[in-house]
Amino acid sequence: MRSLSGQRFYARSWRKVRCVKPNPWQYVGYQFGRVLPPSMRDWVEKDLVGNGAQARYLIRFTLPVIPLLCLFLLVPGPLWIGLAMMALLFIPLVYFAIALMNVYRRHRLLVHDLDPQLLNANTQRKIDRTREEYERRHGRLD
Repeated sequence: MRSLSGQRFYARSWRKVRCVKPNPWQYVGYQFGRVLPPSMRDWVEKDLVGNGAQARYLIRFTLPVIPLLCLFLLVPGPLWIGLAMMALLFIPLVYFAIALMNVYRRHRLLVHDLDPQLLNANTQRKIDRTREEYERRHGRLD
């Protein structure tokens, strides 16, 4: 695990980092929970913490379920019955996926030997910026 050595850790600018991307087989394995080699840590970090990470997580979590839910449309009866059954399963799925998003992403960071505090880097950066602005305006109040 990367140590913070007493300093705050900020997410890097991804435009400057050269990431080794996984091949298609590694990517599919990664989607199902396999650990990628250490040479791809920058890519994993970008995937789990970078811009669009939350949207990617939700798409990965819900997209494989949609074909299975479409099987409810084959149930005899009015169309709304199949759609209602789909909604009864899909809505809680999305709800719990959102509720457990940070738990899952933190676990994936730990499995890939990355610091789980990376999830809080943007929030910490905003807090630090607000504090610096306050101290600049009003002086340090020790």
